Amino acid sequence: MDVPLGLSFRNMGHSDAVEARVRERVEKLERYFGCINSCRVVVEAPHRRHHKGKLYHLHIDIGVSGREIVVNRVPHDRHAREDVNVAIRDPFDAAARQLEDHSRKAAGRVKAHKVPPHGKVSALHAYDGYGFVTSADGQEVYFHKNAVVNGAFNKIAIGDEVRVALIEGESDKGPQATTVIPIGKHHLAGR
Repeated sequence: MDVPLGLSFRNMGHSDAVEARVRERVEKLERYFGCINSCRVVVEAPHRRHHKGKLYHLHIDIGVSGREIVVNRVPHDRHAREDVNVAIRDPFDAAARQLEDHSRKAAGRVKAHKVPPHGKVSALHAYDGYGFVTSADGQEVYFHKNAVVNGAFNKIAIGDEVRVALIEGESDKGPQATTVIPIGKHHLAGR
């Protein structure tokens, strides 16, 4: 194991079996995530005077390039914490998930959510039942009053921001929206 491990026990004596299990889990993390610089683990039995089984708790602090990953959760299932192996397994599983997220972000493999097409209502022809939306890139998109969700055609006004779903191809009036969802005047795109 290349990662320096700091292991301490609180409110309980040192256990070789627990130490071996913790070292095994740290080595497994190190195999999958080579970016680990340090690891500190505290195994705690917080209830010294507990008569019916000890409830174990683990605190894990992992140093990686540029940040610390900390796992310090108390499981909701009290009976699971009575088994020291489960009390070790669950926090290390949570640490592995956090390390996976960190390595994905560091490698630039974070999934970017696409902002749905949107724009502002630029023209309304209420009598004829249609209007136009100007998209963020300046494109004029035609929409019919039936494309506005919840029959809200009479409630939208010029300047209102809307989300649009476009038809593939163009109609005789240019690009056409199949769905227009009003989102208000003060909506910021990308949120």
